[in-house]
Amino acid sequence: LTGGTTVHFEENPVKGNAKAYDSNETEKPNIYTPLKEIKADFLEKNQGCYSTSTPQSRSVSRNQSSKEKQSQPLAKNNGELRNGFQKLWTLLLVLLISVPLLYVLWSGIQGGTSSSRDAEILQEFRTRMKKLKDTYQSQDPNLWRRAHVLLEKHLNSSHTHLEPAILLLTAGREAEKALRCLSNEIADAVASSQNATTIRINGVDKAVRDSDAVKLEVDTELSSGFREGKKVAVVHRFESLPAGSTLIFYKYCDHENAVFKDVALLLTVLLDEQSLRKSFTFQEVEEKVRDFLWAKFTGSDVPSSYNSMDTDKLSGLWSRISHLVLPVWPEKGLPLEGCT
Repeated sequence: LTGGTTVHFEENPVKGNAKAYDSNETEKPNIYTPLKEIKADFLEKNQGCYSTSTPQSRSVSRNQSSKEKQSQPLAKNNGELRNGFQKLWTLLLVLLISVPLLYVLWSGIQGGTSSSRDAEILQEFRTRMKKLKDTYQSQDPNLWRRAHVLLEKHLNSSHTHLEPAILLLTAGREAEKALRCLSNEIADAVASSQNATTIRINGVDKAVRDSDAVKLEVDTELSSGFREGKKVAVVHRFESLPAGSTLIFYKYCDHENAVFKDVALLLTVLLDEQSLRKSFTFQEVEEKVRDFLWAKFTGSDVPSSYNSMDTDKLSGLWSRISHLVLPVWPEKGLPLEGCT
């Protein structure tokens, strides 16, 4: 101090500047905070960009999501369809197993019933034939054996009926009664075993009548009788029928096309000669009957017409009625009237 003058010293500029700097420093906004926020926002945006990639990828993502949503009901429907198919296959499998099983069981029941019925029929037939054999003791044992085989096979329903059973019995004049009685008895044995009756046709009663009328009459008797359930027809004195009328037997005796296949027909032929020698073989007996019918049906005195018999027609008829030809011998002790 000089002369009472007061000297004022200025503040240190550096210190002032420092204060100013400090003041400025406190008043200035912090630049790091916005930078951090910008950085975080940037990263967030980039993360969104990375996750969605591009608009196309976002579209794909949305499509995938949409497809997933659509696939859910489709998968459900597919599951239901699979379940439906499984149930259907199960049902079909059950049917495939059960239907044949039921058929086998039903066939077994039916077969058992059929077998039981067959046994009853055959037993009844055998009983009747045994009685006949005991009554007609003069007959050739081969007659019983051959007739029995033919007719029993016919009665056995396990054998399919492809053709009717045809039996031709023949005899000489001395055995006329035995021929008539035995043919009736055999026919009744076959019929009664099946709870049926016999159709009887007598050729002698039709001998002098018109051939066409007799043909129609015989056809009607046979067809109506078989349709009514009769199982056997016996035609007595076949040789006495008008020649042309016998052609109707094509219809009933054919091996393949007979109109009735589950029936039996017994035909009898009485020869002109007095007796048949027991020494004749069955083949010789058959030839004698054939020659006799040829002379009877195609002789010069037989009327000829389109519907009449000729050699070719008779040959065809003979092949149908001669399946089994058996001779009948005379029997002693038969009643004067009727047959036992």
